[in-house]
Amino acid sequence: MNRCLYLAKKGLGTTFPNPMVGCVIVHKDKVIGEGWHRRSGESHAEVKAINSVVNKDLLLSSTLYVSLEPCSHHGKTPPCSDLIIEHKIPEVVIASADDFEEVNGKGIAKLKKAGINVHLGIMQREARELNKRFFTFHQRKRPYVILKWAQTADGFIATMNQRTGEALKISDMFSHQIAHKWRAEEQAILVGKNTALKDKPSLTTRKWKGSSPIKLIIDPNLDIPENDKLFKDNGTSLVFADKRSSKVRDTANVYYIDLERNIIPQIMEVCHNKNIQSILVEGGAETHQSFIDDGTWDEARTFTSDKLLHEGIRSAEKKGKMLYSKQLHQDRLEIFQNDQNPII
Repeated sequence: MNRCLYLAKKGLGTTFPNPMVGCVIVHKDKVIGEGWHRRSGESHAEVKAINSVVNKDLLLSSTLYVSLEPCSHHGKTPPCSDLIIEHKIPEVVIASADDFEEVNGKGIAKLKKAGINVHLGIMQREARELNKRFFTFHQRKRPYVILKWAQTADGFIATMNQRTGEALKISDMFSHQIAHKWRAEEQAILVGKNTALKDKPSLTTRKWKGSSPIKLIIDPNLDIPENDKLFKDNGTSLVFADKRSSKVRDTANVYYIDLERNIIPQIMEVCHNKNIQSILVEGGAETHQSFIDDGTWDEARTFTSDKLLHEGIRSAEKKGKMLYSKQLHQDRLEIFQNDQNPII
């Protein structure tokens, strides 16, 4: 099962809206086939693993290991459970059941009904951690939310009178590259108006190989010009504006929300309807704090440099369980989990 999870993780950032899945087929303690799901619309892990077996007769006395319950419905591809049954594989070991309503135990039930010996729950925690975005999306009807920022040693993220287009460089280039890797792994990235206007970010993965995420911008009064590079760069952009704004843009990519109510649930509803399973929230402090105050966050990832600013805009205040802490060149990376929202 360790090998299944290793293979599954290769699909990080490319399988949306599908989960990451790895599969290994073993015959008499020897691996005879393996596969992993690469992207939506392509063959699932079980199909790739079965197709990789040279001598299909060996499947009659083999064990199939898979990190997630085989599907039982017709989507873009046929049901994997039917293929397993068709090849008469006698034993299947599954790490975790699939919470997606089209599956949700139906694949397991179909395998058992066909007389296949099914084992469930092997390395289940690790499997659910791997697909935390997928499980959060289907259980909570919202994306998995990751907050990210860089701060000085004394807790500041920016100067008070920062000039437009001159973002304060807090973290080093190594940390910047890691941040771009994270962008490639998530489906969307979100910033508030102030960050967009002052920092002039492109929100792309130019420092890492991979697709750039969907851009989500909170711009209540549509102050960001339509010709801003945020909208010129490749990729989809969604703007959240106040429904009472005097400015109106005739575009399907502007969503008007009620700023007199909590905006976080409204943004989450739009993202869920658009099948966005994960969001990397990059700023600024006010936006971060809105997610924290609402309790709608799952991870916080912070880079802390050895620089001192003494005054300026302070980072958001969070509470959570520290999962990871490591010194990276000039910066310390810390990752926190919202222990009020455990999905595992």
